[in-house]
Amino acid sequence: MPKNTCSARTALLLALLTSVSLAFGADFGVAAASAKTHRSKTHHTHRHQIVRADWHYHWAWTDTRFSAKKHTVKKATSKKVATKKAAPTATPAQANSLRPAGVPGNWNLVLNSDFNGSSLNSSVWRTGWFGSGVTVPVNSYENDCYSPSNVTFPGDGSMHLNVTNSSSTCGGKTRQYTGSLVSTNPNDGRSSGGFQYTYGVLEARVYVPADGTRIANWPAVWADGQSWPNTGEDDLMEGLNGQACFHFHDVLGGPGNCDSKVTPGWHTFASDWQPGSVTYYYDGVKVGSITTGITSAPMYIILDNTVYPGESDITKADSMDVSYVRVWQD
Repeated sequence: MPKNTCSARTALLLALLTSVSLAFGADFGVAAASAKTHRSKTHHTHRHQIVRADWHYHWAWTDTRFSAKKHTVKKATSKKVATKKAAPTATPAQANSLRPAGVPGNWNLVLNSDFNGSSLNSSVWRTGWFGSGVTVPVNSYENDCYSPSNVTFPGDGSMHLNVTNSSSTCGGKTRQYTGSLVSTNPNDGRSSGGFQYTYGVLEARVYVPADGTRIANWPAVWADGQSWPNTGEDDLMEGLNGQACFHFHDVLGGPGNCDSKVTPGWHTFASDWQPGSVTYYYDGVKVGSITTGITSAPMYIILDNTVYPGESDITKADSMDVSYVRVWQD
């Protein structure tokens, strides 16, 4: 996520006021980039800016290694808290026949991360943002640091990415809260492992944290290239002022939209990234498509739950739970 200095929320407000409708008119890559890119937090403001190599036989990268084959939203007056339910899990046999929800096409499963174990698979995923232990956030203005202690596996079939009401210190600054992030970035300082992909369907089954009937905090499921913004950013879902939103960022901007029908609880979020277009699906239903500025460089996957200081009314200690993350290619 390194980001620029543009006002995030002002940018979205202007976009919303000047547009009444959204009109934006594959192989498996696991190889690391040739050189590690240290991205500056001062310019990498893409995901949070708006409001707020080629394998012929299609092997599948799983968590058990290879196997073949800000506009203003009126605050809710009542606090109806969503009840968490354990995430469903799939058997190995079922995984062979898994398909992305609602996305047409013939797909080959190339990544299958089911978070139903007791710890994070470090061969694919890593905690923190470009570092180990407690790290700085993606954006310097976030009101939390990312701690590996906030990535937990309580035994309910999902990984919990927690925001806790405890202060944290990183980059020489103490912040009010502590958040969490995991990614598959192969170039974040790790010696090996990670995951990147070019084109295909990225899907995640996620419990969105609740503040009454609105989405709490700043949870997100997204993918990022190694040299933002030239290599793009695909935001499947990020909670922005209580709503679930999608965007695709490149050098020219970050078009997208929000779906006010998404409420806290379990949902499936997906993006179908193809040459020249990205189509978004929420719970198997198409919610939008973007056809400008679509990049073609490999992207890695990021899951995080963090705090934006301008949204204190929906900031609370809660978790974004993730049942699985999967990638398919045709």
